[in-house]
Amino acid sequence: MTDLTSLTLAEARDGLARKTFTSVELTDAHLAAMERARALNAYVLETPEQARAMARDADATIANGGGGPLAGIPLGIKDLFATNGVRTTACSKILGDFKPPYESTVTTQLWRDGAVMLGKLNNDEFAMGSSNETSCFGPVINPWRRDGSDAKLVPGGSSGGSASAVAAGLCLGATGTDTGGSIRQPAAFTGIVGIKPTYGRCSRWGIVAFASSLDQAGPFARTVRDTAILLRSMAGYDPKDTTSVDRAVPDYEAAVGKSVKGLRIGIPKEYRLDGMSAEIDRLWSQGAEWLKAAGAELVEVSLPHTRYALPAYYIVAPAEASSNLARYDGVRYGARVDGNNIVEMYENTRAAGFGPEVKRRVMIGTYVLSAGYYDAYYLRAQKVRTLIKKDFEDCFAQGVHAILTPATPSAAFGIGEKTGADPIEMYLNDIFTVTVNMAGLPGIAVPGGKDAQGLPLGLQLVGRPFDEETLFSLGEVIEQAAGHFTPARWWG
Repeated sequence: MTDLTSLTLAEARDGLARKTFTSVELTDAHLAAMERARALNAYVLETPEQARAMARDADATIANGGGGPLAGIPLGIKDLFATNGVRTTACSKILGDFKPPYESTVTTQLWRDGAVMLGKLNNDEFAMGSSNETSCFGPVINPWRRDGSDAKLVPGGSSGGSASAVAAGLCLGATGTDTGGSIRQPAAFTGIVGIKPTYGRCSRWGIVAFASSLDQAGPFARTVRDTAILLRSMAGYDPKDTTSVDRAVPDYEAAVGKSVKGLRIGIPKEYRLDGMSAEIDRLWSQGAEWLKAAGAELVEVSLPHTRYALPAYYIVAPAEASSNLARYDGVRYGARVDGNNIVEMYENTRAAGFGPEVKRRVMIGTYVLSAGYYDAYYLRAQKVRTLIKKDFEDCFAQGVHAILTPATPSAAFGIGEKTGADPIEMYLNDIFTVTVNMAGLPGIAVPGGKDAQGLPLGLQLVGRPFDEETLFSLGEVIEQAAGHFTPARWWG
């Protein structure tokens, strides 16, 4: 039998339907792969008993001729999603051994459709990071290595555990969240596909909040088709989330393989940054040529406020984080460090519970929201955000169907390389992705090639609101032209 962990999600789904193998066999193969790959530190909690029980249920349902669209498919869940009775920590000491008495809407829908939970995946603490080095469980290792080197590389962040697990064959797909690029950047760094849907497309209920007006859940998988299958289950209206949009969820998989002839693809001149590496520039041009060869029309577009996106994002996101993280006080749940009075208890709990990057962002956020600075920083950043959104709206009004950009300014970098004295160097990794969150648009990252050292590089497609289908069609063109990338197995 083929190595079950090397199947795509679509192949596994078809194999289960044909009864070529069972969900228990598929799940056991992934649990064994997880055990061999603990050096990657992708999972922070493995749930083998629960996985096998869910797999047995899926097999029974399939045997009776039933089963949802994900029946028997083993998935990994980012540790930001609340899972009923299963430890959920956002990879922060402050949540301790917290076991939610409820299930997030997104995971509820995955289990409704028959998926199997393999465990909880590592992420940057409270999703704050671009390399998965801020987790209280330690950094995640990218399964990719530079040619001729055994240096450990980051998988990107904050959803680094999800990306690493999918790339290494430790699950058939995974959930992620994207606040400023936390799905698309790790997908690019690990040679897989990741999509951030339109804001409001997936419910945020039961997901640990970072920045509420920016956070959006989305899937990771090894192919464009697989992400389309997962998104259909994850998306949908949820009355428990006031930002959830009440729109029918299309059959995203049907868009994969659809002709892109006649689609207008915008190439934004502002994304051609000073000092951009020749490799990224070549990759971008190559991606544009592939789309052109498939019948799409390329047009140069202007997004003039792009240069303000990163500074505006790093005001808005920390401001919302400082407000959201105020609930972690040691009183109701999570870790508690006692003090002589309640204020001291708050201070001691937060000092011990939050890591350095979270403290940094909370302090920035509290500062920009404070009296005397609110107008100068937060209010101005929100005005810039409106202008960024309008730039995209103007492009789409001119008949542009999607925008093509690089996903990241470079390939994956080494662990510890950018965690020095200057945090801004790390923040620059989000340069191509934050605009999409600021405007609430959908964006997909698809592998487009490799750099000179053999590391994967990704291309990003940005779409109109609620037009993920066009992104899947275009993404598949790039995927077919670029091919699939698999890391050489060194981890066991």
